[in-house]
Amino acid sequence: MHFSQDLINARQQPFTGPTWSEKYGAQIDSTFSGPLSFSHLPYSRCLDNADTNFDIAILGLPFDTTTSYRPGARFGPFAIRSGSRRQRDARGYTLSWAHDPFAEGQKLIDCGDVPVSAVDNALAIDQMEVAYSSLLARPAARGTDQPVTSLLARDGLEHPRIISLGGDHTIVLPILRSLNKVYGPISVIHFDAHLDTWAAYPGQSTDQSRITHGTFFYIAQEEGLLGNNSIHGGIRCKLAGLSDLENDAEVGFQVISTDDIDDLGVPAIIRKIRNRIGNSPVYLSLDIDVIDPGLAPATGTPEAGGWTTRELKRIIRGLAGLNFVGADIVEVAPAYDNAEITGIAAADFVHDFMSMLLTKAPPTKPGHRSV
Repeated sequence: MHFSQDLINARQQPFTGPTWSEKYGAQIDSTFSGPLSFSHLPYSRCLDNADTNFDIAILGLPFDTTTSYRPGARFGPFAIRSGSRRQRDARGYTLSWAHDPFAEGQKLIDCGDVPVSAVDNALAIDQMEVAYSSLLARPAARGTDQPVTSLLARDGLEHPRIISLGGDHTIVLPILRSLNKVYGPISVIHFDAHLDTWAAYPGQSTDQSRITHGTFFYIAQEEGLLGNNSIHGGIRCKLAGLSDLENDAEVGFQVISTDDIDDLGVPAIIRKIRNRIGNSPVYLSLDIDVIDPGLAPATGTPEAGGWTTRELKRIIRGLAGLNFVGADIVEVAPAYDNAEITGIAAADFVHDFMSMLLTKAPPTKPGHRSV
């Protein structure tokens, strides 16, 4: 192909036209472009930047080496962030909450992932505890002008809150250890197909082998980290017998089974959880396998017959106003996903968590007019 000399000369001229900003304005990422942070939130390597403060942080804990069946949840933080790309502060209002968590004046930030060992579980658990404790010890960005956690903390200071992206469910043990330093023993609302209150599995006798994603609550109770008024929701796993439920009660939990949603209905489940928790400091932990695997297949220990995403979202809305000190979503293992079904659902639950932390009561009316 031959080009005329005039065309060649024209292309060699210095650029003199309007710059990008002059012609198109600010560089704004599309929903499908830009750096990967949760819902396009500002991103900071918070563990490296000691001066970074916040009111609510998203924190990835890519740990999955205590799973008992299918591994892969170390990629959960990536999958949840990827599933959140269509969410952003410009369109954060939802009809169901009648609320926009990005419009509350709170400083929301993505703190990235904690670097955890992939070969040494004891080291990884310590790394997660040190990271979480370091961030929890920072003053909340808003100070005490809108006290929330200072009313619960033993030191009377206002601490930020963290929404953690797992990782397998064992990440909750170092989180509870960190929270205990600030709040003392706390209650847990635990959405899961499995109890996770078992003692060590047979044949596992070392201190480290006792800690798995099915035993961490038992360990937490041994360490005095739990209040005696915690509650499960969505349980449907196979048990060794009634002895499992007796052990579960000793750890401090009551059980709401998957079937209870049919027999009691969502409002009754919400009332049962709220009555159980009362005014205690409370932590919410959501294992994605509480959702039916037909709607959220990407998890390590799937159980048929779970709740729907819509049902669980309604329950979460009914919990607003409790004394939440943090939350997590765990066990998203994207290697088993299809078309990001599970990652998108998990990201939407995290959006719900933000509204749950920032509203003082459940929404009492829909955010739109009746038709």
